[in-house]
Amino acid sequence: MLNHIGTQTIKTQRLILRRFEMADTQSVFETWMSDPEVQNNYGENACETISETQQILEKWISSYDSNEFYRWSIILKETNRNIGQIAFYLMDSKNQRADVEYCIGQSFWRNGYASEALKALIEYAFRNVGINRVQAFHRSKNILSGKVLQKSGMKYEGTLRQYLIHKDEFDDCIMYAVIRDDWL
Repeated sequence: MLNHIGTQTIKTQRLILRRFEMADTQSVFETWMSDPEVQNNYGENACETISETQQILEKWISSYDSNEFYRWSIILKETNRNIGQIAFYLMDSKNQRADVEYCIGQSFWRNGYASEALKALIEYAFRNVGINRVQAFHRSKNILSGKVLQKSGMKYEGTLRQYLIHKDEFDDCIMYAVIRDDWL
Protein backbone atom coordinates (compact mmCIF):
# COMPACT_ATOMS: atom_id res chain seq x y z
CA MET A 1 0.00 0.00 0.00
CA LEU A 2 1.31 3.44 -0.92
CA ASN A 3 1.74 6.31 1.48
CA HIS A 4 0.29 9.12 -0.61
CA ILE A 5 1.75 12.32 0.81
CA GLY A 6 1.53 14.52 -2.28
CA THR A 7 4.02 17.09 -3.44
CA GLN A 8 6.39 17.85 -0.57
CA THR A 9 9.50 20.03 -0.85
CA ILE A 10 12.68 18.20 -1.85
CA LYS A 11 16.14 19.83 -1.72
CA THR A 12 19.21 18.77 -3.65
CA GLN A 13 22.66 20.32 -3.89
CA ARG A 14 21.59 22.91 -6.49
CA LEU A 15 17.80 22.65 -6.67
CA ILE A 16 14.64 23.03 -4.67
CA LEU A 17 11.70 20.95 -5.88
CA ARG A 18 8.52 22.48 -4.49
CA ARG A 19 4.90 23.10 -5.29
CA PHE A 20 4.18 25.61 -8.01
CA GLU A 21 3.08 29.07 -6.89
CA MET A 22 1.37 31.76 -8.94
CA ALA A 23 4.52 33.86 -8.43
CA ASP A 24 6.28 31.34 -10.74
CA THR A 25 4.12 32.33 -13.73
CA GLN A 26 6.53 34.76 -15.39
CA SER A 27 9.64 32.57 -15.07
CA VAL A 28 7.71 29.44 -16.15
CA PHE A 29 6.42 31.26 -19.25
CA GLU A 30 9.79 32.79 -20.16
CA THR A 31 12.00 29.80 -19.34
CA TRP A 32 10.17 26.88 -20.89
CA MET A 33 6.42 26.99 -21.37
CA SER A 34 6.58 29.47 -24.27
CA ASP A 35 9.53 27.70 -25.93
CA PRO A 36 8.32 25.59 -28.90
CA GLU A 37 11.37 23.30 -28.80
CA VAL A 38 11.05 22.53 -25.09
CA GLN A 39 7.33 21.98 -25.36
CA ASN A 40 7.75 19.87 -28.52
CA ASN A 41 10.13 17.55 -26.64
CA TYR A 42 7.66 17.50 -23.75
CA GLY A 43 4.80 16.67 -26.11
CA GLU A 44 2.75 19.82 -25.54
CA ASN A 45 2.13 23.01 -27.47
CA ALA A 46 3.99 26.13 -26.37
CA CYS A 47 1.95 28.76 -24.56
CA GLU A 48 1.53 31.86 -26.66
CA THR A 49 0.42 34.13 -23.81
CA ILE A 50 1.23 34.44 -20.16
CA SER A 51 -2.49 34.00 -19.51
CA GLU A 52 -2.31 30.44 -20.89
CA THR A 53 0.57 29.68 -18.52
CA GLN A 54 -1.35 31.18 -15.63
CA GLN A 55 -4.35 28.93 -16.36
CA ILE A 56 -2.15 25.81 -16.36
CA LEU A 57 -0.51 26.81 -13.08
CA GLU A 58 -3.91 27.52 -11.51
CA LYS A 59 -5.02 23.99 -12.45
CA TRP A 60 -1.86 22.43 -11.01
CA ILE A 61 -2.00 24.49 -7.82
CA SER A 62 -5.63 23.58 -7.19
CA SER A 63 -4.67 19.91 -7.63
CA TYR A 64 -2.34 20.08 -4.61
CA ASP A 65 -5.46 19.53 -2.46
CA SER A 66 -5.07 15.85 -3.37
CA ASN A 67 -2.34 13.82 -1.68
CA GLU A 68 -2.19 11.78 -4.88
CA PHE A 69 -1.02 14.74 -6.99
CA TYR A 70 2.74 14.92 -7.53
CA ARG A 71 4.10 17.87 -9.55
CA TRP A 72 7.13 19.97 -8.65
CA SER A 73 8.46 23.33 -9.75
CA ILE A 74 12.21 22.98 -10.27
CA ILE A 75 13.84 26.00 -8.64
CA LEU A 76 17.50 26.82 -9.16
CA LYS A 77 18.82 27.71 -5.67
CA GLU A 78 21.35 30.16 -7.11
CA THR A 79 18.67 32.42 -8.62
CA ASN A 80 15.50 31.27 -6.81
CA ARG A 81 13.75 31.04 -10.22
CA ASN A 82 11.85 28.23 -11.89
CA ILE A 83 13.83 26.39 -14.58
CA GLY A 84 11.40 23.53 -15.27
CA GLN A 85 9.03 20.97 -13.84
CA ILE A 86 8.98 17.30 -12.89
CA ALA A 87 6.01 15.11 -12.03
CA PHE A 88 4.53 11.68 -11.56
CA TYR A 89 2.00 12.08 -14.35
CA LEU A 90 0.61 8.58 -13.85
CA MET A 91 0.38 6.87 -10.49
CA ASP A 92 -0.70 3.23 -10.38
CA SER A 93 -1.38 2.59 -6.68
CA LYS A 94 -2.43 -1.03 -7.19
CA ASN A 95 0.86 -1.93 -8.85
CA GLN A 96 2.92 0.61 -6.86
CA ARG A 97 4.25 2.19 -10.04
CA ALA A 98 4.79 5.80 -11.10
CA ASP A 99 5.46 7.29 -14.54
CA VAL A 100 7.69 10.36 -14.58
CA GLU A 101 7.72 13.38 -16.89
CA TYR A 102 9.93 16.44 -16.79
CA CYS A 103 11.10 19.40 -18.80
CA ILE A 104 13.80 22.02 -18.34
CA GLY A 105 14.28 25.35 -20.09
CA GLN A 106 16.76 25.20 -22.99
CA SER A 107 19.24 27.58 -21.41
CA PHE A 108 19.60 25.07 -18.54
CA TRP A 109 20.14 21.95 -20.67
CA ARG A 110 23.38 19.98 -20.31
CA ASN A 111 24.03 21.11 -16.75
CA GLY A 112 22.76 17.97 -15.04
CA TYR A 113 19.72 19.68 -13.52
CA ALA A 114 17.15 17.26 -14.97
CA SER A 115 19.03 14.16 -13.80
CA GLU A 116 19.62 15.76 -10.38
CA ALA A 117 15.90 16.44 -10.03
CA LEU A 118 14.98 12.97 -11.29
CA LYS A 119 17.35 11.23 -8.85
CA ALA A 120 15.76 13.17 -6.00
CA LEU A 121 12.28 12.26 -7.21
CA ILE A 122 13.17 8.57 -7.45
CA GLU A 123 14.51 8.66 -3.90
CA TYR A 124 11.32 10.39 -2.73
CA ALA A 125 9.16 7.79 -4.49
CA PHE A 126 10.93 4.84 -2.90
CA ARG A 127 11.56 6.20 0.60
CA ASN A 128 8.51 8.38 1.22
CA VAL A 129 5.68 7.14 -0.98
CA GLY A 130 6.53 3.43 -1.05
CA ILE A 131 6.61 3.13 -4.83
CA ASN A 132 8.18 -0.09 -6.10
CA ARG A 133 8.84 0.98 -9.71
CA VAL A 134 9.54 4.36 -11.31
CA GLN A 135 9.45 4.40 -15.09
CA ALA A 136 9.76 6.86 -17.92
CA PHE A 137 10.13 6.90 -21.67
CA HIS A 138 11.57 9.25 -24.20
CA ARG A 139 10.65 9.60 -27.82
CA SER A 140 13.27 8.19 -30.17
CA LYS A 141 14.06 11.67 -31.51
CA ASN A 142 14.71 13.10 -28.02
CA ILE A 143 18.08 11.52 -27.33
CA LEU A 144 19.06 14.03 -24.61
CA SER A 145 16.16 12.85 -22.50
CA GLY A 146 17.49 9.30 -22.71
CA LYS A 147 20.80 10.51 -21.29
CA VAL A 148 18.93 12.09 -18.37
CA LEU A 149 17.19 8.79 -17.65
CA GLN A 150 20.49 6.89 -17.76
CA LYS A 151 22.29 9.40 -15.52
CA SER A 152 19.48 9.21 -12.99
CA GLY A 153 20.05 5.49 -12.49
CA MET A 154 17.25 4.14 -14.65
CA LYS A 155 17.88 1.10 -16.84
CA TYR A 156 16.88 0.63 -20.47
CA GLU A 157 14.06 -1.91 -20.75
CA GLY A 158 13.09 -1.84 -24.40
CA THR A 159 11.66 0.05 -27.33
CA LEU A 160 7.95 0.32 -27.99
CA ARG A 161 7.92 0.66 -31.75
CA GLN A 162 5.62 3.28 -33.27
CA TYR A 163 3.98 3.66 -29.86
CA LEU A 164 2.66 7.17 -30.28
CA ILE A 165 1.92 9.79 -32.86
CA HIS A 166 3.89 12.98 -32.56
CA LYS A 167 3.43 15.77 -35.08
CA ASP A 168 1.36 13.49 -37.34
CA GLU A 169 3.93 10.70 -37.53
CA PHE A 170 4.54 7.54 -35.54
CA ASP A 171 7.42 7.60 -33.08
CA ASP A 172 9.05 4.96 -30.93
CA CYS A 173 9.13 5.18 -27.14
CA ILE A 174 12.34 4.13 -25.45
CA MET A 175 11.44 2.72 -22.01
CA TYR A 176 13.53 3.04 -18.85
CA ALA A 177 12.78 2.07 -15.26
CA VAL A 178 14.25 1.52 -11.83
CA ILE A 179 12.86 -0.66 -9.07
CA ARG A 180 13.19 -0.16 -5.33
CA ASP A 181 15.30 -3.32 -4.77
CA ASP A 182 17.94 -1.99 -7.20
CA TRP A 183 17.95 1.50 -5.66
CA LEU A 184 17.88 1.06 -1.89
